[in-house]
Amino acid sequence: MDYGRAKRVFETYLDGYDRENDKVKLKIIHTYGVVEQSRELAERMKLSEEDTSLAMIIALLHDIGRFEQLKRFDSFEPGTMDHAAYGVKVLFDEGMIRRFVSGDAWDDIIRTAIAKHSDFILEGIGDARTRLHAELIRDADKLDNCRVKLVDDLGTFMGASADEIGAQPISPKARADALAGRCIFSPDRVTLMDYWVSYLAYFYDLNFRESLDIVEENDFVRKICARVPYSNPETKKTMEKLQEHLVRYVHEGLK
Repeated sequence: MDYGRAKRVFETYLDGYDRENDKVKLKIIHTYGVVEQSRELAERMKLSEEDTSLAMIIALLHDIGRFEQLKRFDSFEPGTMDHAAYGVKVLFDEGMIRRFVSGDAWDDIIRTAIAKHSDFILEGIGDARTRLHAELIRDADKLDNCRVKLVDDLGTFMGASADEIGAQPISPKARADALAGRCIFSPDRVTLMDYWVSYLAYFYDLNFRESLDIVEENDFVRKICARVPYSNPETKKTMEKLQEHLVRYVHEGLK
């Protein structure tokens, strides 16, 4: 495996899309952010050089289907396209993977990790090494999404300003799930605040103590909560409670 070569091929692939489009730019930056988070996790977990390279290549390719989704639909919504399934189709059904990785020894691991990186629940993986990489990409993806939620334009990925988001209510199902320590199923999100809460509830799905350490070290829970001003009184009350719950979870989780 040669990450440098894979990156050069990826950059060529991106030339087929509008790099000046704000959503495309967001996804390019996100891709390399996930690569860095994968490298950081692999280093903290003291993984082998081979597994580190494998994790970085999976990260490089995990959202390759997003670019076609944006080109066709200008949307990140899962209802417009299953970007993970499309990525697997392009890479493996159409054979593009050989442009990124010359040998096929890791194909099953790469295919499974990409196919399942955005599943609501990770299941159906028996092989330990495949499971490791499927969990790694899910964690790295969520960790860079913390950066996205803090620095990227809300209008680009939320379609609304911070004031507009914080004025909305949290629907009962989203509130109950988040406060009960559960992730929020995409179809259950109704309001903009449901989406915002779901991004915080991602922390319940982190797999490694090292991932929670990164969240804690960067104070991501408090910072993400603070980005939106909650003018809706019930929303503000719920967010205060959720922040307290999540700070405690991150500190104590996976002990």
